[in-house]
Amino acid sequence: MHTAVKIAPRYSNPVIYVLDASRSVPVVASLLDPNQKDEFAQDIAEEYEEMRQEYYDGLEEKRLLSLQAARNKAFKINWQMSPPAQKPAFIGTKLFDNYPLEKLLDRIDWNPFFQVFQLRGRYPNRGFPKIFDDETVGAEAKRLFDDAQTMVKQILKNNSLTARAVVGFYPANSVGDDIQIYEDETRSTAVKTFFGLRQQNEKESDEPYYCLSDFIAPRETGLPDYLGIFAASAGFGADELSNKYRDDQDDYSSIMVKAIADRFAEALAEKLHEDIRKEYWGYAPDEELTAADLFAVKYHGIRPAPGYPSQPDHTEKLAMWDLGDIAKQSGITLTESLAMEPGASVSALVFGHRESKYFAVGKIDKDQ
Repeated sequence: MHTAVKIAPRYSNPVIYVLDASRSVPVVASLLDPNQKDEFAQDIAEEYEEMRQEYYDGLEEKRLLSLQAARNKAFKINWQMSPPAQKPAFIGTKLFDNYPLEKLLDRIDWNPFFQVFQLRGRYPNRGFPKIFDDETVGAEAKRLFDDAQTMVKQILKNNSLTARAVVGFYPANSVGDDIQIYEDETRSTAVKTFFGLRQQNEKESDEPYYCLSDFIAPRETGLPDYLGIFAASAGFGADELSNKYRDDQDDYSSIMVKAIADRFAEALAEKLHEDIRKEYWGYAPDEELTAADLFAVKYHGIRPAPGYPSQPDHTEKLAMWDLGDIAKQSGITLTESLAMEPGASVSALVFGHRESKYFAVGKIDKDQ
């Protein structure tokens, strides 16, 4: 939608959104094929025009509350009855270098992997492993999965990919819509501020208007609270291996390497978050959840990522990277547009309160 509304109208040539870089191959192939380019570009242009019209029609229907009105209807936690999570096991950062990929194998969510190759089962055979039973794509999905397992074994045998992560915890309190990070437990000196965005789209129900700062104890309560961060990557070595396959004219394997690295990175994020809940922060030491429970977000606490619905501002990564010295410690860097390098990387803020929840900020007004 953002591409259709904000970007495409500013260019005379085709502008096409792809969900993931690894899916760009068929799009580029269509654009380079003189027999397909014009029709393909026209189809996209017509689709984007319909999306723009839908977007502008929606604007007429939606009302935005003023920022002050939204703040007046903010989510309120009774901090005396439901205090912040306990103090983490350490304050500051911890580096996980050369994290064993073998520990992540049972954490991999394979569903997005098939989407990279544009394989989708139809109901009731959507998702992994039901996709193997689909009449249309089942056989191809099984072959793809088997090839991926072979490549995973090769990666593990040859140590082709390296996983690395940084986890950090810091004294924190909310001040209005923002979250202040303090130098030490005296909380007298703020060293960083994470700027929250509050929902403003008018709601028909009595549901509150959320902001991430709602889940951190306000400074005026006098209660000590904490904020966690992490950055994780399983992409070290992925570009080199992918380029090797590409140089050998093996585009299939070149794409698969990056898709597998992405799966390992997401699995590492899942594992780190579990270890945070059970050990490093330790607010859920007795948690026992299945893989399905984890994918269904049945755990306490949340890990919203900058650039995603609960915190759509990518610039918050700058505060994270500076606070945790992430680039120097881990080698995970930020580009000018604040994308993470290596590409197979994940980062997030970590909130421990049991009432914290994911939400979408949505559209905001100029007063915010």
